[in-house]
Amino acid sequence: MTWSESQATVDRWVGQFEEGYFHPLTNVARLAEEVGELAREINHRYGEKTKKPEEPEGDMAMELADILFVVICIANREGIDLDEAFDKMMAKVEGRDDGRWTKKGA
Repeated sequence: MTWSESQATVDRWVGQFEEGYFHPLTNVARLAEEVGELAREINHRYGEKTKKPEEPEGDMAMELADILFVVICIANREGIDLDEAFDKMMAKVEGRDDGRWTKKGA
């Protein structure tokens, strides 16, 4: 699914509710919350803070998907085309960081 398709899917889902998209500050708080959940899962897997034996294994993929959902909600509310924005971002890093790290096979 492309970013545009994802944005359309989220917009159809949100569009069925009278409330629509959350206010930008609410979405930023939601994004921070979701990033925190991802950080917690990564810390449990790779950091020094292990889970308690009774805690269930987390799902890193779902935590990332939660973050993407909120990012899409923010983009949709603000009228941002994520395909276009992502292409611009990749052009920026491909130019700026082309010689920054050692390339494989070099």
